[in-house]
Amino acid sequence: MDGNNSLKRTDATIRANRERIDCRQARSDYWLKPEDVDVFKDEVKARPKGKGKASIPDPADEDSNDWQHVPESDPTAICIDRWRNAGPEERKKMFAMFSESGLFLTACRHGFVLLICDMIRSGELMKYPLAMVNKLMDVYGSNIACGYDIGCAFTKTLASSSLGRRARELYLRLLTGAFHGHSHHRGCQLDYHPQYIKGIGLTDAEGCERIFSASNAIASGTRHASKFHRHQAIEEHFSFWDEDKYAALSTFLYNHYREALAIVQSWPAQMAQFRSQLLVTEADFELYLEQERQYLSSLTHEPQEDSLRFNYVEALEELAKTDWENARAVANKLAYGTVREGHAKAVLEAGRHVCTTHTKLQNAETTTAHLENQLAIQGARWRPEDEEYKLVKDSMTERAYRKALDDLELLIVKRLLELTKLNMSGTGYQFRTQIAKALQRRSEAIKNALSRYNTHASKLVPPRPQLTWKEIVEYSFLGEFTLLRSSRSDIREQKWTQPAHREAMAKYFKYHRACEEIDRLNVEIRRLWTAIHDEAAQSSRVIGELSVSNPPLAAELRRRWALRSSVNGVHLSRLRRIQSMPGFSGNCSTGVRERGAHTEHLVSVSSDDVIVQEVIGQDAANAVIVDEEEVLQDFEGMTDFVLSIVE
Repeated sequence: MDGNNSLKRTDATIRANRERIDCRQARSDYWLKPEDVDVFKDEVKARPKGKGKASIPDPADEDSNDWQHVPESDPTAICIDRWRNAGPEERKKMFAMFSESGLFLTACRHGFVLLICDMIRSGELMKYPLAMVNKLMDVYGSNIACGYDIGCAFTKTLASSSLGRRARELYLRLLTGAFHGHSHHRGCQLDYHPQYIKGIGLTDAEGCERIFSASNAIASGTRHASKFHRHQAIEEHFSFWDEDKYAALSTFLYNHYREALAIVQSWPAQMAQFRSQLLVTEADFELYLEQERQYLSSLTHEPQEDSLRFNYVEALEELAKTDWENARAVANKLAYGTVREGHAKAVLEAGRHVCTTHTKLQNAETTTAHLENQLAIQGARWRPEDEEYKLVKDSMTERAYRKALDDLELLIVKRLLELTKLNMSGTGYQFRTQIAKALQRRSEAIKNALSRYNTHASKLVPPRPQLTWKEIVEYSFLGEFTLLRSSRSDIREQKWTQPAHREAMAKYFKYHRACEEIDRLNVEIRRLWTAIHDEAAQSSRVIGELSVSNPPLAAELRRRWALRSSVNGVHLSRLRRIQSMPGFSGNCSTGVRERGAHTEHLVSVSSDDVIVQEVIGQDAANAVIVDEEEVLQDFEGMTDFVLSIVE
C-alpha cells in the first residue's frame, strides 16, 4: 500500500465556480468511504514541540549549524526524517485549493487493485493506512503481509492504535519494499526488508509504484472534474488495469516460477563453493544475521560511565578556555593606569568582560565539580598529559567520526531519492529543473561531507580507510553505512562484516525466499487452474439456461464469454509450460473451492483442461444467432439486461 498525490481535484470555489450537484456514488467496491477512514483520524496524537522527533537541518544549507544528532536507540527516528509520510501529522498539510489531494491505494502482489480511498485536503496521514489495514483484516483474516515504504514507523503506529491487539492476534506482518528498504536505517532493514522475513518469498512489495506510474496519465482529466466524474475516470482506469493484469496473470506465475527455480537449482553448487572457500555452513548465515542484530543493538545506548567521562573532559576544556586571570589583569591595568582619551569606555567594556568571564568560570567550576562527584574522582583533576584524559580524547575522536559518517549517509540517501524522482514518469520539466539544481547543490555538500569524513577517519587509531565517491554510492544501495562505524569493540575481524561472507549470506536468504516463492506459486497455480475450470462450467450452465429463458441476454453473455475463454485458453497453455518445467513440484489437478462456491457443478475428471476446452467448444457450437426482429420483440428483457449491467 502507498499514497500518491497526482490525482488531485481542484476545489470549485478556488475557480470562482459553483460545482454542479451530483449525488451519484462510486459503482465499484474499490472505494473506502471517507467516514470509514475518519474513524481513525484521532488514532495518532499530535506530538508536543521538541519531543518525539529529531531536528535535522540539511547539511547542504549554509545556515544549518544546529545539528541535533539522531540517537541510534531508535532506528525509526532516522526513517522519520528521511520519509515525509513517516513524519508528524501536522507536517502533512496540503494546499487548500484541492478538495481531494490524491489517492491511497492497496494492491495484491500480482498487481490487482484491492482498495482505494481519497486523501482529502491532506498529505499521507496515518488514518489512511489504518483504514486499509482494518478492511484487509475484515476480508482476508489472518496471516497477512503488507508492504509499505515506511513499514517500520507504521508498525509502531498500528501497535499503539485501536487495531493493535487485533493485528497481533491475526499475525499481520508489515514490511518495507525491496527498493525503498535499502534507503532505511540498517537496523530497519534487518527487521523489515523482504529479504530477511520468513514466508515472504520473492515479493518486492513495490507494486503500487508500478500502478501509480500508469495512473499518473489520467491526472490531467481529474484535476477539474466533478467528484463523481473523477471517481468514474479512476474506476474505469483501474478496471482496465485489473483486466490487463488478469490477462498477464499466467505470465506472472511463469516468470516467477522460472526465476525461483533458477535460484533454487543453483544453490547446491554455490553452497559447496562457500564451504570450500569460506569454511561455513548454512547455520553460520543465520548466526551472522543474529550477530549483526546484536552489534547494532549494542550501539543503541552509550554506557553511562563513558558519557560522564566525555562530559567531564568537555567541562575541563571549557574551564581551560575561561581566561579569568587575563580578563582580571586587563581590568586592573585600566582601573589603575593613566587616564587617556576613551579610557572610560574601555574600563566599562573591561568590566563587562570580567563579569561575563566570571559567570562562565562559575558555571564551568560547578559543572566540573558535579561530574567529579559522579565519577568519584578524588585528589587532583585530570590534566591533558594524564592517561585517562588521553583515552577519553581518543574516544571523542570516534564520536566526531560517527557524526561525520551520519552527515555523509544522510546526504547520499537524499541524493538517491532525488535521482529516483528525476527519472520518474510524469515528472514535469520545471520539477526536473528544480531537482537538477538541488542535486548540483547536494553534490557539493556531499564532497564537503566526504572530505570531513576522511579527515576524521584518518585521526582514528588505527585509521579507517579513506572513502571514494564510487564506494559511498554503492554503500547507499547496500545499506552498509552502519558497518563503517567505529565501536567500543573492533568488529572488522568478525566474519559477518567481511564482503565475501556478506555476499554469501545474501545468497543464502535469497535461496530460502525462492523456496518459499515456489511453495506459494504451487498454491496459486492450482487456484488459477481451478478457477478457470469452475468459470467454464458455470458459464456453460448459465448460458444454456438463458438460451431458453432469455436469448438476448444469453447472446450477450456468450459474446463476453468468448473473450474471457480466449484469455483462459492462453492461461492454460502457460500453466502447461510451467508444469513441464524441470523441477516443477506443484499439482495441476482441479481443486475444490474452500467456501464451496459452485462445487455442485464440478465434474471429477482426470484431464481438466480438456473438459474446459470441450465446454468452450460446446458454447461456440450451441451459439444462438438472434436476428433484429427477435431483439425488438424481447425489448423488455433487453432493458432488464441493461439495468443488470449498470447495477
